[in-house]
Amino acid sequence: MFSTKLLKLAEKVVTVCEKNNLRLATAESCTGGLISGCITAVSGASIILHCGFVTYTNQSKIKLLGVPANILAKHGAVSEIVAKSMANGAINSSDADISVAVTGIAGPKGGTKDKPVGLVHLSAARKDCKTLHERHLFDGDREAIRLQSVKTAFRLLLKQVVY
Repeated sequence: MFSTKLLKLAEKVVTVCEKNNLRLATAESCTGGLISGCITAVSGASIILHCGFVTYTNQSKIKLLGVPANILAKHGAVSEIVAKSMANGAINSSDADISVAVTGIAGPKGGTKDKPVGLVHLSAARKDCKTLHERHLFDGDREAIRLQSVKTAFRLLLKQVVY
């Protein structure tokens, strides 16, 4: 289901989180659960994966992750502030120590001049640490954009662990 390279990266996330006693929560929009799906493809993932939120709609972002409705209305779901709010909300809504969030436009529809297809915002949060954020404009079709988002989410998580 996932490439060997992506699974190796997921294994590294599991190993590093286990070594640092960190429980992980995911907050996914455009990836629709692929991040937690890839993590659970790793044997032993249950040691670190606490939960995953798939919040595809604005209403679910508000209800499950506590993203403020006024932020969504002002900035839209695909924005830095919403990605950060999702990441922090995943920790606040669970017993996790660290989280990763992704929100973007995977296409082929939904893009605009200001927010084109391939635009993805990712954030990683950790208790008592600064929330990290990255903005990317990925190329390719829907599947390629989503898989690049998963890979980038793992790399951002690893940065947050060593931050």
